[in-house]
Amino acid sequence: MTMKTLLAALALAAGFSPALALAQGCNHERQAQISCAEGQNWDAVTRSCVTVGS
Repeated sequence: MTMKTLLAALALAAGFSPALALAQGCNHERQAQISCAEGQNWDAVTRSCVTVGS
C-alpha cells in the first residue's frame, strides 16, 4: 500500500467518524414546541389546542 493510499484512507475514515459517533449516541426523544392562540392551551390527550374555560 502506498503512502498516498494510506493517507487517503485515513482521511476518509476521519471524515466519517463524527457522523458515526453522533448517530450511535443519539437516543433522546425530540420534543416539539407548540404554540396555541391566546386563550388556548395545549391538550396532550387530544394533541390539539383547546379553549381555556373561565
